[in-house]
Amino acid sequence: MGFIHLVLHVLNFLAPAGFVALLLPAASRHVLRSPSPRLVWWVPAAIQFAVGTAALLAGLVIFGVDGKMLTYLALVLSCATSQWLLTRGWQG
Repeated sequence: MGFIHLVLHVLNFLAPAGFVALLLPAASRHVLRSPSPRLVWWVPAAIQFAVGTAALLAGLVIFGVDGKMLTYLALVLSCATSQWLLTRGWQG
């Protein structure tokens, strides 16, 4: 496997975490009644990306392969929980 293939594999592995990280903060502004005006969009997105990457890596370590549906479920649940905690903490 060459360097280009390695980069493509890593990018494809991280793509679900990136998608959820960008989607969740944007969607929470429309779903929640009072989004905090102090938030910059990239701060929750960066936190969501880190949490999502950790969930994907945990799924890779536990199952030995990537792309399991339980790993994606863990990705969504962990990102949703952290978004809820971030939003709840900022509405104080």
